[in-house]
Amino acid sequence: MTNTIEPRPLNAPRPWVAWIYLALAVAGAILPWMANLEFMRQYGAVFDLGLFVRLANANPAAQSLSRDLLIGSTAVLLWIVVESRRLGMRGLWLVLLCTVTVAFACGAPLFLFLRERRLLELSRLSGDPAPFEPPHQS
Repeated sequence: MTNTIEPRPLNAPRPWVAWIYLALAVAGAILPWMANLEFMRQYGAVFDLGLFVRLANANPAAQSLSRDLLIGSTAVLLWIVVESRRLGMRGLWLVLLCTVTVAFACGAPLFLFLRERRLLELSRLSGDPAPFEPPHQS
């Protein structure tokens, strides 16, 4: 009798990863808004978007970060919409709302959390072994 361990499929969901994504989404909501509140404290109680954009482009370092975020987040948001539809995910509206109103740093990890949960749901529906289930031995 030979003991063989079947490798875990590369696309098998990992529930623990989902919780890391959720923690990042929470941090991605809190940390940027701490800076936004400080901006509003320093420059006026109303969030002045025009001033915010001007300050985000005030020097080459700020321009680099702003452009990097704009291009990267645009690509990721496109993928989020396509991937959500491909997987039949629920909650896309919440991800997009959080991305626009809270922060991209909240919306992107929130999407990844929801995606991991959907992948786990799909693996269970298809009868695949549960993640972390011990491999079958022959």
